[in-house]
Amino acid sequence: MVDRVLFVCHANLCRSPMAEYLARRLLAGQPVVVSSAGTDAVDGLPMHPYAAEVATWAGGDPSGFRTRRLRGEHLVGATLVLAATRRQRSVCTALAPAALHRTFTLRQFARLAEAADPADDAIAEPADGPVRAAVRAAARARGRLQPATPDADDLVDPIGGTAADFRRCAEEIERSLRPLAALIGTAG
Repeated sequence: MVDRVLFVCHANLCRSPMAEYLARRLLAGQPVVVSSAGTDAVDGLPMHPYAAEVATWAGGDPSGFRTRRLRGEHLVGATLVLAATRRQRSVCTALAPAALHRTFTLRQFARLAEAADPADDAIAEPADGPVRAAVRAAARARGRLQPATPDADDLVDPIGGTAADFRRCAEEIERSLRPLAALIGTAG
């Protein structure tokens, strides 16, 4: 069984493509397909040049990347949806209410993944993909955490910034992806 992780941001030019390429590197060897989309994206545009630098650094070839507008079928087909902001998470759940329990902001899911107990019986269900098991474990961890401040969930958009701003955003994305990758590795 192949699980699907979908990253969502506003225009699918910066944050979600960087997350897509960084996640591909961190999840290499796992049965996981990674993709991205934007709530307000214009279909068919290339990735922002600074985001493309990050994708190249992550070992990918961004030359064939094209933006895509988020559609309900993207959400329905995803095992886990990780949005850049609370607003985008809300758009996702409004577009596909059935995805509610598997839709988080990236930073929110990172906190939950860090708090998840790998020994939790939610991890070890046969014939279940590692991302599904990780989502269950993170959901169980939700009850053990104090609520975060709202701005703790949002990933700042680097659009209009410098290459250094994009690198800082990419570093935050990678910090948020590490607990996810560790939890998926435990579940896989």
